[in-house]
Amino acid sequence: MESGAGKHWTEEEVKALLSVWSEKNIRKQLHGTLRNKGIFIYIAKRLQELGVCRDWKQCRAKYKNLKYEYRTVKYAHNSGDVTKTMKFFHDLDAILRYEPVTQLAAEENGRCSATETQLNTSPTTDSAK
Repeated sequence: MESGAGKHWTEEEVKALLSVWSEKNIRKQLHGTLRNKGIFIYIAKRLQELGVCRDWKQCRAKYKNLKYEYRTVKYAHNSGDVTKTMKFFHDLDAILRYEPVTQLAAEENGRCSATETQLNTSPTTDSAK
């Protein structure tokens, strides 16, 4: 599967990225890591083994775009707008469901601070991690 820098990701390429991304060790390394070039180099190598020729920058860009689109749809659903959808939403939901999301919380002095909360956690599903 040859893919140039400007080419769109095919459905098969996205599925391969999601399969690598869904691995527990990859999810752990991606969460909370700001300097993650090494992780995406590893992901690109794994994708190459699956026949997907993308470099680490393309993998990181697709990861960020999918995550952004997922959060947009998730927010819309939580706000009552179930008309907003995206392909692979359920796959991403399974991957990102337990990832802490940074939210801004107002402090007494009027400033905001970042706090982490868990989305959709329950005792029955937490034990399956």
